[in-house]
Amino acid sequence: MDIKVDTGDITKIETGAVIVGIFEGEIKPGRDIVLLNKKLGKAISTSIERGEIKGRPGEITVIHTLGKLPSQHVAIMGLGKKEDFNPDRIRGSVAETCRTLRHKKVSDITVSTRLITKIRQVTLEDYAQAITEGAILGLYSFRKHITKENDFNEVKKLTLLAAKEDDVPLAIQGADKGKIIAEAVSLARDMVNEPANYMTPAAMAEVAQKIAQDNKIDITILEKEEMQKLGMGALLGVSQGSAQPPKLIILTYKGRKSGDIDLALVGKGITFDTGGISLKNATQLEEMKDDMSGGASVMAAIMSIAQLKMKINVTSVIPAVENMPDGGAIRPSDILIALTGKTIEIISTDAEGRLILCDALGYINKSKPKAIVDVATLTGACVVALGKQCSGILGNNQELIDKVISAGAQAGEPVWQLPLFQDYKEKLKSDVADMKNCGDSGGGTITGALFLSEFVGDTPWAHMDIAGTSYSDKERKYTIKGGTGIPVRTLVNLAIALSI
Repeated sequence: MDIKVDTGDITKIETGAVIVGIFEGEIKPGRDIVLLNKKLGKAISTSIERGEIKGRPGEITVIHTLGKLPSQHVAIMGLGKKEDFNPDRIRGSVAETCRTLRHKKVSDITVSTRLITKIRQVTLEDYAQAITEGAILGLYSFRKHITKENDFNEVKKLTLLAAKEDDVPLAIQGADKGKIIAEAVSLARDMVNEPANYMTPAAMAEVAQKIAQDNKIDITILEKEEMQKLGMGALLGVSQGSAQPPKLIILTYKGRKSGDIDLALVGKGITFDTGGISLKNATQLEEMKDDMSGGASVMAAIMSIAQLKMKINVTSVIPAVENMPDGGAIRPSDILIALTGKTIEIISTDAEGRLILCDALGYINKSKPKAIVDVATLTGACVVALGKQCSGILGNNQELIDKVISAGAQAGEPVWQLPLFQDYKEKLKSDVADMKNCGDSGGGTITGALFLSEFVGDTPWAHMDIAGTSYSDKERKYTIKGGTGIPVRTLVNLAIALSI
């Protein structure tokens, strides 16, 4: 999508549709609505008087201009109460309004920023970023494998209309940033939405290579033989049942001269999870292509961090493996030896994500990063606890956890902290090895995180469980059915916070 910032009289803009906002309960609408209303023969004010336009969140009213304006449509989006207004509200409203206009075959959209420049809680740059993210994410579609001819309409151009010339530089900065971040989220969504016969561990490595090449990021890809030499028995154990060879992908961005790793991002990359010998139920098994969402998110995040030229050193580590149940697959009761030397008794082969993560964490922890955040679709227990609109977080460093939560709130990607009760380690005790790979059915999210904590030592570490938020079964605001791209924007915001 082509995105630009412009100024001018909203009643003279040649475009498919202009979008303006109205607050709930607003007695005097903004200047743009006043000007448009006059040209439209009071169609807007009449709708307000009749109660057809109330300004409530999610409310969208589209008026055909019938030649009275150069634009074909005027779309009025409800923004809710002025005191509750924030960037995420505009992000969601723009997303839904753009989708509505796409259904009406509009391919060129102009969004006025005049109203929001009067709301001083957040800068114009932040709002321009939110508008751009909302449009790109709300209009996202994955149609790569659809061959049937249809009348799908694509929005090709988005213009942010600034109130005055002085606003243009800030609006451009925000729009550019929003485009970079939203396109990174779209990349993560594309990877998750690809079927597992296309998004194999090798395919993930190919995507990583392109990211590295296009953005001057260093890349290392460890093959099976190299991982064997390092002693990554946990990761390799998971890969035993698959014909697809495993990959350990390491992407390194250096935004400052120091050799230190300021932030390590580790993402689970199970390209398809059958459960292994502990076979999953067939219900919704097709969604298990999303088990590499964590890996996709940390790859997309480091791409965005590089494009934003942040002054921070970030390394993303992605263990990419397929979990299949053939004759060579690991079994419950098997014992694996992790990179750190810890022995692990396998209780369930469906608790495989922590096995590949523990070797990836052990690997990057040797480089002594200042902080580690791992991202994984780790436990169904997290979905039970928090549902599908909130990610879980646990860790050993409250300051880091708080920063991740704050970064998520800023992105509109809620994160809720769960306790890392040390007493729950009792559930992981084994009679025949150093630890089991899972406990009983209670507190599964906590025991999963406790397992991972054994491989980070004293390094500040936070674990994000995105089992509920990585994939959506319905369209909502700027979230589309399928891969959500969560928590790419949270991770980018975290890197911004750590680079200050």
